[in-house]
Amino acid sequence: MVTQVTNLGRSGLYDWLFQRVSAVVLLAYLIFITAYLLCQPELGYAQWSALFEQTWMRAFSSLAVLAVVLHAWVGLWAVSTDYMTTRMMGSKGTAVRLLFQAAYSLVLFYYLVWGLQIVWG
Repeated sequence: MVTQVTNLGRSGLYDWLFQRVSAVVLLAYLIFITAYLLCQPELGYAQWSALFEQTWMRAFSSLAVLAVVLHAWVGLWAVSTDYMTTRMMGSKGTAVRLLFQAAYSLVLFYYLVWGLQIVWG
C-alpha cells in the first residue's frame, strides 16, 4: 500500500483538482500569449518587454510557472506511485520511488525559483 506522505493534496480528489485547475491556468496563458502574438504582427522587443513589465502580466506568468510545477508534481507523483512499486520492482521499489520523487522534487523546486527569477528579474 502506498502512503500519502509525498502527494500534494490530502486525497486523490485534491490531486485531481490541482491537476485540472493547473491545466486550465496553462490553457488560459497559452490562449492569451497566442492571441497577443497573432494581434501584433510587427511585434518587437520593445513591445514584448513592455508587456512583461506590467505587474498583471508578471503575476499571470508567475501563476503559469506555478501551474506547470503543480501539474508536473501531481503527474510525476501519480506515475511514480503507480509504476514504481515493490510489487513491480522487487524489494527495492520503495527506495527507487523515493529517490525518484526526491530528485524530481529538487528539479521542480529549481524550475520554480528559476522561473520566478526570470519573470520578476
